[in-house]
Amino acid sequence: MSSDVKKIFVVDDDEMLSMALEDYLARKTNCEVSIFSTGEECLEHLSEEPDIIILDYNLNSVQKDAADGLVILEEIKKLNDHIKIVMLSSQDATWIILQTKKMGAAEYVVKNESAFEKILSFCETT
Repeated sequence: MSSDVKKIFVVDDDEMLSMALEDYLARKTNCEVSIFSTGEECLEHLSEEPDIIILDYNLNSVQKDAADGLVILEEIKKLNDHIKIVMLSSQDATWIILQTKKMGAAEYVVKNESAFEKILSFCETT
């Protein structure tokens, strides 16, 4: 990875969580953060070559026909296998975690009180 500013995409249909995570990362790192409420929006901007994408597992609470996180994960990996994906979800079932890792996610973070710190740690070490 270059010494340039890292580009991070946050893809989550929870606007408050996305804005809070963007603010947190902006205060704690020297990263450029962009927010998308659907995976489809994220895919449209993939040419901006983000270093890390923080991708929600469930993405259809706002737009009911939006693709879920697994579909978007698969599409991102097809288009650019070098982008690091952090799956972010309230789901903590082991089979879901293993499924996302098998599909190419670099990390899986459960939405809880330590989620932002785990994401920060991943961003700093990637």
